[in-house]
Amino acid sequence: MSWNDLYQQKLLSSTQAIERLSDCNNLILSMGVSQPAALIQALAEGYRNDTVAALNIYYMHGSKALQEHLLIPELRGKFVPRCLFLSGNDRAALKANAEHPWIEFVPSAFHQVGRMLTENIEPDCFMVTVSPMDKHGYFSLGTNADYGATVIRKARKVIVEVNPYMPRTFGECSVHISEIEALIEADIPLAEIPDAEGSELDWAIARQVAERIGDGDTLQMGVGGVPNAVLQMLENHQNMGLHSELFSPAMARLIEKGVLNGRLKHVMQHKHVFTLALGDRWMYDFMDDNPSIVGYPATWVNNPSVIKQNPNMVSVNSAIEVDITGQINAEQILGTPFSGTGGQLDFVRGAYGSRGGRSFIALHSTAKNDSLSRIVPQLTGGAVTDTRMDAHYVVTEYGTVCLKGLSLPQRVRALISIAHPHFREQLEQQAYQLGYLYH
Repeated sequence: MSWNDLYQQKLLSSTQAIERLSDCNNLILSMGVSQPAALIQALAEGYRNDTVAALNIYYMHGSKALQEHLLIPELRGKFVPRCLFLSGNDRAALKANAEHPWIEFVPSAFHQVGRMLTENIEPDCFMVTVSPMDKHGYFSLGTNADYGATVIRKARKVIVEVNPYMPRTFGECSVHISEIEALIEADIPLAEIPDAEGSELDWAIARQVAERIGDGDTLQMGVGGVPNAVLQMLENHQNMGLHSELFSPAMARLIEKGVLNGRLKHVMQHKHVFTLALGDRWMYDFMDDNPSIVGYPATWVNNPSVIKQNPNMVSVNSAIEVDITGQINAEQILGTPFSGTGGQLDFVRGAYGSRGGRSFIALHSTAKNDSLSRIVPQLTGGAVTDTRMDAHYVVTEYGTVCLKGLSLPQRVRALISIAHPHFREQLEQQAYQLGYLYH
């Protein structure tokens, strides 16, 4: 039987594909751009018609389709959504269900997610969007190796949504027709998330970070205005490398300009390593069939023992708040999950473990029109994303401080020095009350 014959044999309608879940308890959905929109809509329709059994649905970074079709009040109680990292779509769903919250948050460091979803949770079925099949019978996971490249090898059933808009990428992104149980076809444009435009404060912070990045450094950048502004400031640098959780349009432009070439990397030299991609149509086209851009599972990309093997590793991420001892909260606001644990700590540790490596946590000094300080006496979020022992550089629009080697009183004074001037005296008084400073 040819691969095309096998393809036709496994080709189903979305309703038929959902029927394959009848003996499943745990459904793993791929994350972000690769969440299969047509399968999600069919699953929601099945729940409306009471033709689908209750499932535990695990995922990260919910898509618009998930928010609009599945995470809606009328389907509450028909399944259990368990989210490992919240997107803006998930937050919108939480707001719509505020009176009866039902999305359960699962804390996990990103480099451990693949193992957790295959060892601690039985993956009965995995559903994901893939690129069209090539002549050898292979699909590609395209934008999302992340936990998908791990789960797809261990799930009892794999159902894929074949979408011509999904780019064909390399690395550990290949999936063979013989490895899947069923497939559907859907011609749906991928979600586009353009680079955030940096504000005046973002650029003020980014300038300080960019000044500390040199030729030949290997980069990891998070999401937001500051990382994008930093990348735009590196256009005159040379021989830089990429080993990043996220792949973004700003990174693609630096590859196009020859700034990112990976010549000096020790791990995957000449290759641009990522585990998930979020961007626009131009970026997806740039990734398509580009052998220099390789996706690998987060179990490897985000593993600190791998990250540190590249010298001069630079990690740039954001935070919600930093307390005056250096503890960093990047995931909760007043105890409510805002995003998730993610891979920030993976790269904070990996970058500092690298010879010459640096990690930066960048944040505005205030929130809510300068009414709240984001340098705080104690974390209010209820979560510590990065411990004070791991914190390296912290940057606001008022300056940059290196916390390594500082005593608690030195840390307190350093962090207060980059807080908004309006809050510095108050923070100092609170530091005395907490016993961090002495009269």
